[in-house]
Amino acid sequence: MTTHLHLMLAALFAEGRTGGFGGGFFAYLLMVVGMWAVFTKAGEAGWKAIIPIYNIWVLRRVGRLSWLWFVLFLIPPLTPFVLFYIIWSAAERFGKGFLYSLGLFFLPFLFYPMLGFGSSTYRNYP
Repeated sequence: MTTHLHLMLAALFAEGRTGGFGGGFFAYLLMVVGMWAVFTKAGEAGWKAIIPIYNIWVLRRVGRLSWLWFVLFLIPPLTPFVLFYIIWSAAERFGKGFLYSLGLFFLPFLFYPMLGFGSSTYRNYP
């Protein structure tokens, strides 16, 4: 989920105590591994979490949203709001609510692994 927010978070970690590249890469790696597990739980191929932008397309499908949401995601002023809604709709499929969605949005390197490797299951029904 390498959107602008996630790249900024990675940059913040990279300039921390590690003195360079390590922390940001580790945070990004945690996010991708967690998203891989989330996709696998939802019946999608896990490798799709690695590909930037395409992982948003897949996350939209996990949340069972129309393709129009992805088009709205591509409009820069709307991107953060639409991304949050896509994340929220996907989290609801796992029985998670608004606050958990905020965690997925602002701290993806913590919350995606918790969702992917936790006990929650994907609900594919409407």
